[in-house]
Amino acid sequence: MADLSIDFAGIKSPNPFWLASAPPSNSGMQVHRAFEAGWGGAVWKTIGTPVLNVSNRYGAWHYGGQRMLAINNVELISDRPIELNLREIADVKRNWPDRAVVVSAMVAPNAEAWSEVVKRIQDTGADGIELNFGCPHGMSERGMGSAVGQVPEYLERITGWVMSAASIPIIVKLTPNITNIVVPARSAVSAGANALSLINTINSIVGVDLDTLAITPNIGGKGGHGGYAGPAVKPIALNMLASLGTDEVVSKSGLPISGMGGISTWQDAAEFLLLGATSLQVCTAVMHYGFRIIDDLCNGLSNWMDEKGYATINDVVGQSLHRVSEFKHFDLSFKAVARIDQDTCIKCNLCYVACNDTTHQCIDLVSAAGKVVQPYSYDVRSNGKDEAINTRPQPVVREADCVGCRLCYNVCPVDHCIEMVEVAPEHPSTTWNEILQAEPEVTEDWEAMKAYRERNGLHIH
Repeated sequence: MADLSIDFAGIKSPNPFWLASAPPSNSGMQVHRAFEAGWGGAVWKTIGTPVLNVSNRYGAWHYGGQRMLAINNVELISDRPIELNLREIADVKRNWPDRAVVVSAMVAPNAEAWSEVVKRIQDTGADGIELNFGCPHGMSERGMGSAVGQVPEYLERITGWVMSAASIPIIVKLTPNITNIVVPARSAVSAGANALSLINTINSIVGVDLDTLAITPNIGGKGGHGGYAGPAVKPIALNMLASLGTDEVVSKSGLPISGMGGISTWQDAAEFLLLGATSLQVCTAVMHYGFRIIDDLCNGLSNWMDEKGYATINDVVGQSLHRVSEFKHFDLSFKAVARIDQDTCIKCNLCYVACNDTTHQCIDLVSAAGKVVQPYSYDVRSNGKDEAINTRPQPVVREADCVGCRLCYNVCPVDHCIEMVEVAPEHPSTTWNEILQAEPEVTEDWEAMKAYRERNGLHIH
């Protein structure tokens, strides 16, 4: 059985799954319960400056019958007195010495305030401190959170203050509300941070109530931007994680990265590990389904690691990073085409409509007599599944015209009905970068491009 234990910048935990700094880690009672359920660690909900929270603080994005594909919040940091939080942190750590207890912190941007809060956290016996440089609402208006994370010079200066005062590992949490995540990450490296974490929530307005016309969530008739998280943000988080893993400065530093942003299943967790995360933080899935999901996360990840022959988490971390590349290095001769399994096709025609209306018009509808027909040529008055399907034409891909865009694969409602199949390349292997170096005029002039295509037999459909 795979070993799920991790050592993250000296912080040890029996598995890589930590509660993210958020409502699920708001109190000692909650963290005790999470550890009883099996969570490997918790990042305590951010403590620091006094705040008052509002009522109606969580919005959500539901789509296609699925609830909470994303959550949006205007909640601030912990509104419980800092003395109470510190007392409960010490109690939790005393009772759970084998679990990771990391404390998220945010105070006013001055060296004295940071030095004091670092000292008080260390006195609890906590394993580490996560600097919240990402919260995008409320606190940023007071010069904290993303107001720091969006200015690399501020981030580096404050991290430097903390590193001067700290004797336990310091994790810098990055904001995704920035053009290039690598820039603040490099500042954290420069300041001597022990680790990085990402992503914090994304600025968003989750919706407008069409009955009341109020912004969601509605706070006494007003609303505004909040932090966006949950399954919908996972692709953004994976991209930013990979950006750090492939950056020369950040990767050379060797700093471990705690990944978060839409982790809901063990498959999500494996993807984050493969792109360079060492520990994994979870929030929205816990808010949706409770602490109990830890069993599925650990069992699923462990079973997958066994199947793949990975003995430890370190064996998985970063295994897909070498596959991350830029467009200019992609092989332009690579070709895949769509193939439709006629036995499992339900003839819904979604693939035909998507291809014909929006992409490259390379799927035909073929009647039982073998003739290409137009849509709706079957008897739309037919009743009953068998009769309706039997009178419908069959979608068939013209492989010579298929550019392998993959849209039909994406819209097909039947698993494995449409597969993207690699076919032999029709042209010698080449990349955009190689064309740029050999024939730069091709990349700058359309007539030169036309001549290049004719010379190499490249036909545009």
